[in-house]
Amino acid sequence: MGLTTKSGLLLFILVLCCFFGAAKFAVKDEAVEVTQPETNFSDAEKVAVKDQADEVSQPETNNMLTNLLTARPDLEFSIVGMSPVSGVYEVQVKNGPLLYVHESGEYLFQGDLLQIKANEIISTMEVRQTNKRRENFAARSTEDMIIFKPEGESKAIMNVFTDVDCGYCRKFHQEVPELNAMGIEVRYLAFPRAGIPSSSYNKIAKAWCAEDQQDALTKVKSGRAVDVEVCEDNPVAEQYAFGTQLGVTGTPAIILMDGTLIPGYQPAKKFAEVLGLTIN
Repeated sequence: MGLTTKSGLLLFILVLCCFFGAAKFAVKDEAVEVTQPETNFSDAEKVAVKDQADEVSQPETNNMLTNLLTARPDLEFSIVGMSPVSGVYEVQVKNGPLLYVHESGEYLFQGDLLQIKANEIISTMEVRQTNKRRENFAARSTEDMIIFKPEGESKAIMNVFTDVDCGYCRKFHQEVPELNAMGIEVRYLAFPRAGIPSSSYNKIAKAWCAEDQQDALTKVKSGRAVDVEVCEDNPVAEQYAFGTQLGVTGTPAIILMDGTLIPGYQPAKKFAEVLGLTIN
């Protein structure tokens, strides 16, 4: 009797194990079935899914600008483009600095974004500005510039943002004949550091309004007055804004045709070396 009872108990336990084992495999099969990817899309459905994914992953630039304007409604922002860092945009403040803003619009930083390369660390901002300056001067007309050309062929060109009340601008201007003698063409653009309106603006605008612009600019740079009225159609304000857009903050600021910005005064011979000209 004891043996029969023991056998029945063992049989009951065996039945239970078989039941739970079968249930376990059934649950596993259901889980596998649920998690299997749907691979039977048509080509049209695949394109639709991809487009939808792309749309979701695109940054909400409108929200980014809205957040900036909510925080600083007194400023004007414009999106320059995507920075080299994924998810971070370059945003220009009108008459202000360049900002790096996360696409969420929650975080930003101001300053220079540096890129680490094999043998150097470079400024991504300067690379972008250099390209911008090169493209702008390649396309810009020289009609509104005051130009001092060499007698022969121009071997090199210097675009110079200048101010008449700047001591180093005056010193640079005194060396223009020497620069011309070395074959360097000097193209002046106005950049009154005191802003517009200002006394500096009035002085330099007269040079652009004069019939003999070269003579008038030379006179005002030497502190002499010129008998000229400020004309309404002078290009000084536009050139000042243009310089600001290109990263000019002081004078003299020399921009070469390859987009290189050389801030401040240097002797004529040094400029010739920078331009790769042979000095006789």
